[in-house]
Amino acid sequence: MRKAVLVTGASSGVGLALCKRLLEEDHELHLCLACRNRSKAEAVRAALLASRPLAEVSIVQVDVSDLQSVFRASRELKQRFQRLDYVYLNAGIMPNPQLNIKALFSGLFSRKVIHMFSTAEGLLTQEDKITADGLQEVFETNVFGHFILIQELAPLLCHSDSPSQLIWTSSRNARKSNFCLEDIQHSRGQEPYSSSKYAVDLLSVAVNRNFNSRGLYSSVVCPGTMVTNMTCGILPPFVWTLLMPIIWLMDLDEDTAEKFYQSLLELEKHVRATIQKRNHQS
Repeated sequence: MRKAVLVTGASSGVGLALCKRLLEEDHELHLCLACRNRSKAEAVRAALLASRPLAEVSIVQVDVSDLQSVFRASRELKQRFQRLDYVYLNAGIMPNPQLNIKALFSGLFSRKVIHMFSTAEGLLTQEDKITADGLQEVFETNVFGHFILIQELAPLLCHSDSPSQLIWTSSRNARKSNFCLEDIQHSRGQEPYSSSKYAVDLLSVAVNRNFNSRGLYSSVVCPGTMVTNMTCGILPPFVWTLLMPIIWLMDLDEDTAEKFYQSLLELEKHVRATIQKRNHQS
């Protein structure tokens, strides 16, 4: 029986590279591309099948920054699959990244220069915005949309006799100093991407504490520093080419993870109640 693998954000960057690698390792997978843009997903599907004709590659359209889209995609996946063996939670955004020039020059002449370039700590700020769901866009895209997806797909993931695996894409930019339980959406800060990636690390810990007994296991991977569409929005490609050699030379708190997980559950209840109220009114 083919193993079923779902990858969010599969049409470019890390997600696309991941899909290619998965089919290199096992060309008989059923690989499901979970993408926001269907036309891009169709093009990726065609390219993957051209190189791996024995593979089964399907598409589900989902925008993890839109909860209605997440619910709709979840229903579709539950109709198509009896189980999912692996889910790669990779989709993410870093909107309008701005380089803090003052922090850059300050860091260049400090002992933390290698650390600064390898993690981008203090270098990047972003302009976040509110989604139609009333949530911070980075938080909803990188964390909460995926959290709801997991909750909705639990029947496909929780099989104690044959465990499933969640794999989250984290970042070297994930910083505890940018995350706060009193502001999990980072609405009052300027580094929502860093906060969201640290939240992903916490959430993976909490998922293991809450779901291992049901046959679902979670892990986090950090792809390191890569030149993708996201990083090219910060600096031009030729600058990254110069920086890469420098970068290459260069304990999570479980109680905090559990508190964050409970905060997400409370937010989920509130969001579901709001959606139900909206549906009744319409």
